[in-house]
Amino acid sequence: MRRRSFLIGGAATGIGLMAAPAILRAQSAPLKVGTYGGYFQDSFDSHIFPDFTAETGIEVESIGQPTGEAWLVQLQQAARAGQAPADVSMMAQVARIRGQSAGLWAELDPEAVPNRANLPDHFVHAYDDGRFYGTGAVSWYITLVTNTDIYPEPPTSWQALWDPANRDRLGLLALASNSFLLEITATTHFGGTDILADEDGVMQVLEKLSEVRDNVRLWYRDEGQFQQALESGEIPMGQYYHDVTGLAAADGQPVRSTFPEEGAVLDSGSWVVSSASDAIDRAQIFIDYMARPEIQAKLARFVGTAPTVARELTDLTDEEFNAVASDRTPILPYYDLYVERSDWVNQQWSEMITG
Repeated sequence: MRRRSFLIGGAATGIGLMAAPAILRAQSAPLKVGTYGGYFQDSFDSHIFPDFTAETGIEVESIGQPTGEAWLVQLQQAARAGQAPADVSMMAQVARIRGQSAGLWAELDPEAVPNRANLPDHFVHAYDDGRFYGTGAVSWYITLVTNTDIYPEPPTSWQALWDPANRDRLGLLALASNSFLLEITATTHFGGTDILADEDGVMQVLEKLSEVRDNVRLWYRDEGQFQQALESGEIPMGQYYHDVTGLAAADGQPVRSTFPEEGAVLDSGSWVVSSASDAIDRAQIFIDYMARPEIQAKLARFVGTAPTVARELTDLTDEEFNAVASDRTPILPYYDLYVERSDWVNQQWSEMITG
């Protein structure tokens, strides 16, 4: 379940798909769909692609893609040569935005993706001129996690990261662009992420975040290293992935995941189509299929991702939903910051936070 390692992500509709033009159902070349490798790809190969093909007649060639930035470079280089290593790709948000800036993503027909209406606005992607090009694919939460032997009562707020009682007890993700600690700090201490819109605001947030340094035992890049330390109690508190923590707890480990009162961080991957693809029609059918509530529920059950559609549209039980998500309003990453000011943010982060 180290799936983030690969990142650094009805009935009427069914009738519509079955009524798709015969040419779409008879295409000889498979639709090439890229997903994060390993666990992600295996899960899609087993639980998603076969049913999609059975319903639509569209064969899928499963592509295991590397990290978002590396895959973006490959797609850009291939597009210049008029080639598409994958027709549809699951892109992490920073890579998606950079691809948008480069005009890499094919424009899609909104009418061909009616299930986009099931998605919140932040999961419907368009160019600045309004041209629609992609949708949210999967999402997951970063929460406040604790060892239950050391903390019999769960913390309720991200304020726990600043509590002097937690000196030398925290494990936090090491990068600004995957920890989203700037967003956590902004929401907890400044009323929201709007303060991150300019460098002066970011500096205020960095100054506040720097106050956690004495509490941090480990700035981690290796998820497994922190998970082991959390389970043993060596590092009994930190930030981690809700679903993975839940799996460890179900396996008998003394760990818990808490959605703080300020919200947990909701990160995600999105579906986009290479501008060099010659399978736009079939790609649109796939993207529309993936935005159906019953398919998002299937992803929650078999892939472990949080649904990108509203909970009430799915048939997930409370237990199934709580295993992957929360009804609390999430903290959404301020992705543009890591695109527009990445070098500056990384320099300040190194000097003020992890240095």
